[in-house]
Amino acid sequence: MSAPLLLEAQALTRAFGGLVAVNSVTFSVAEGEIVGLIGPNGAGKTTVFNMLAGSMEPTSGTIRFDGADVTGMEPHDRARLGIARTFQITSIFPALTVRENVEAATYRAYRTGWLGSFFRTKAWRDEEASAAASAEEIMAFCDLADRAEVKGEALSYGAQRRLEVAIALATKPRLLLLDEPAAGLNPEEGQRLVAMIQKVRQSGVTVLLVEHHMRVVMGVCDRIVVLDHGTRIAEGAPAEVAANPEVIRVYLGREAAHA
Repeated sequence: MSAPLLLEAQALTRAFGGLVAVNSVTFSVAEGEIVGLIGPNGAGKTTVFNMLAGSMEPTSGTIRFDGADVTGMEPHDRARLGIARTFQITSIFPALTVRENVEAATYRAYRTGWLGSFFRTKAWRDEEASAAASAEEIMAFCDLADRAEVKGEALSYGAQRRLEVAIALATKPRLLLLDEPAAGLNPEEGQRLVAMIQKVRQSGVTVLLVEHHMRVVMGVCDRIVVLDHGTRIAEGAPAEVAANPEVIRVYLGREAAHA
């Protein structure tokens, strides 16, 4: 039996004046999948991500998450439903330690509020203990436990990227949107990233990623969606997409030429 659909993008379109950045793009992500969204620069990948995460509204089209229409829903409301997103540029708190960065992200799930914090109620203390335990688990999961007390700004670039994933995981997502997670990583760090994304899926989190690093995409994705000039031109398993003449013409051939 095939897995139920977790994310459905139907005829997503985004226009900026007379420029159509994304043109009637339709695709879905099943629960437990790792799906890649690829294409040349300017293909509309980040615009699609922005619409999925809620930071940009589509001009037309719908987005459904776990069967519910979330089109027009604010980003923080989508986060409560279980959608988390990373960015092309790392968005950590550089002056905070790794532990503080991860613990800060757990506060979204707190239910006691400021009053419980002010009076330090038992419920608030229990949530604090739970957040600390969760942060420990996530730091170990992302291979950051030995850097727990290191400030974000002092981490290597690869560790900063892992910290950003850790922050997203601390919100307890069901769907993780990764925006070019391998950007700037060396081959060893890229392999480490692939292993971590596979672990994320094994933990029960579905993954959709935008990525230019083809070794990462081909090594980790179950299925790939290809965009060009805002239009979906191909979709399928990595081997199918890699052999698609149109994909080779507009994207893979160009990538190989610059490899």
